[in-house]
Amino acid sequence: MTQLAATIAHRVCRHLTRKGWLEGEGESAFLADSAAGDDSMDGLRMSSITYRIATGRDAGCKVVTLQTLPGDAGSLEGEAGKVGGFSLHAGVAAEAHESHKREKLCRYITRPAISEKRLSIALQGRVRYQLKTPWRNGTTHVEWDPVDFIAKLAALVPPPRAHLTRFHGVFAPNANLRAQLTPSGRGKRPAGDAAPVDVSAHDAPRSPEEKRRAMSWAQRLKRVFSIDVTACVHCGGTVRIVASIEEPTAIRAILAHFEKHGAREEAHYRPAARAPPVQAA
Repeated sequence: MTQLAATIAHRVCRHLTRKGWLEGEGESAFLADSAAGDDSMDGLRMSSITYRIATGRDAGCKVVTLQTLPGDAGSLEGEAGKVGGFSLHAGVAAEAHESHKREKLCRYITRPAISEKRLSIALQGRVRYQLKTPWRNGTTHVEWDPVDFIAKLAALVPPPRAHLTRFHGVFAPNANLRAQLTPSGRGKRPAGDAAPVDVSAHDAPRSPEEKRRAMSWAQRLKRVFSIDVTACVHCGGTVRIVASIEEPTAIRAILAHFEKHGAREEAHYRPAARAPPVQAA
């Protein structure tokens, strides 16, 4: 694993050097001054990946870290290789029938960059972030000034129209076998094969939702965040979109109707007024 990690590190650094983003070689490589460019976002990204303060009077200084005694570096020996800041892990395996393991792995590699559970406000209003795993030098927490923390968040925002997920292997856009693996048959197919290959495990007709090329926004919310926006909060039934109304005049008329209708319903269920018990006697 270490040898493979070293090969990957060498090729990546060589590519970055050719692009003019790195200077030097190996462990002595550093970001080139020309890598910042004219975009202000480039400066924020450079400060982020080098753990430097991006704004304020301390700009360019190292960020504040909290450290403890370094832990045992040999706990992942044989499963992970670490070379020059690059790490390669190959300790997770999933059999062909273990789809739940593959889903868990995909959820892990596509997790958000920041965990709100490990984010807190320290003394003097500084933002403190607890690392999930301490670094080799024993660093357990990182602290920023609030403005510099916002700069670090800004550096995480992807550029417009950039792909956040890239597929490789049989799921790559031009893979010859992709059409045989995707439920909708989407992908490149061999010449002369006009119809997508049906790889369903049963002959029962599929619902329109199963035939969709992509999951709907409601399905994605339920899948990722366990939020079912199609469930009625009153009766538990399934709700559906009836219409999309964008005309302000029509919206005001409909809301006024529902407000008036709701007032009548409320008056219908309101208990009848009565006099106080003393006066009633």
